[in-house]
Amino acid sequence: MDFSLSEKLWNQAQELFPGGVNSPVRSFQSVGRHPFYVSRAKGSKLFDVDANCYTDYVCSWGALIHGHCYSPVVRAINEALQNGTSFGANCPLEIRLSQLIRSAMPSIEKIRFLNSGTEACMTAIRLARGFSRREKIMKFEGCYHGHVDSLLVKAGSGALTTGIPDSEGIPASLSALTIILPWNDEEKLIAAFKKYGRETAAIILEPVPANCGLIPPKEGFLESIESQARAYGSLIIFDEVITGFRLSYGGAQALFRIKPDLTVLGKIIGGGLPVGAIGGKKEIMDCLSPLGKVYQAGTLSGNPLAMAAGIAQLEELQKGHAYQYLENLGQQLEAGMLEIQKKLSYP
Repeated sequence: MDFSLSEKLWNQAQELFPGGVNSPVRSFQSVGRHPFYVSRAKGSKLFDVDANCYTDYVCSWGALIHGHCYSPVVRAINEALQNGTSFGANCPLEIRLSQLIRSAMPSIEKIRFLNSGTEACMTAIRLARGFSRREKIMKFEGCYHGHVDSLLVKAGSGALTTGIPDSEGIPASLSALTIILPWNDEEKLIAAFKKYGRETAAIILEPVPANCGLIPPKEGFLESIESQARAYGSLIIFDEVITGFRLSYGGAQALFRIKPDLTVLGKIIGGGLPVGAIGGKKEIMDCLSPLGKVYQAGTLSGNPLAMAAGIAQLEELQKGHAYQYLENLGQQLEAGMLEIQKKLSYP
């Protein structure tokens, strides 16, 4: 395979961007070669600038559940584009997309659109603290919630300690307000709430962690989180940026039948365009400005192109048997990979 043009672009990029990229994972540091540069994509295929073709199992990190350039989504974007790219004002598309999301996730009574999952998680933490008038946050090792100062932390040296910064530029005093817990450890969960529960504004989690490998919750673990949070008056924040509209149309909360206080969404609800959202109980959401004193704003929030793409994507997911089809494809892929593994294994 020829990669000469990608290599030329990579050399130029290293002079222009930190590490040559605009998001760290694109640097291919674990791949052992320079990155390729995508020129176009269609369906399950990526094509790079050197005309090499790849099967894309990532699909913009899950945003493109129908694959690249899915006709209904592209058509919706094109139609919206004819009316403008950004208004800095309200548009009716915001209402339709919020109605689709709310009908899929009954825990969401009100919603606010933002521009990324990271921004949505940041807002969720600020909102939880403002609503509860508490400062501490609990999170789990391995769960990634974007590059938010309060959440980009790692576990301290001892059990049930507060976190320490996982990046330069994060004040230790801020990360000390975050308690890090091991996933699927009910005993330590209960102990942490016993020690910090009355000071904890919220516990945030990916209901199925997917940034450290896919780790389903043990039976009863999510229910334990729910019961402990309720007992101590802490909010439950489900980060469904990855699981939302993927595990099921109603996300992980529908699959596991748990209603979080706040839900964070992203990627998929914008059909591949930049988007984020936070939704939850009315009494909590109404603490956001302009009604409440928790400030949040964004010029491009509710962008008409992202709203149109999201509407088309979710309306398509409502049709037919999309999730059973995805499950069948996943089973085929798993079976094939296991068969290859057997052939490559030593006796």
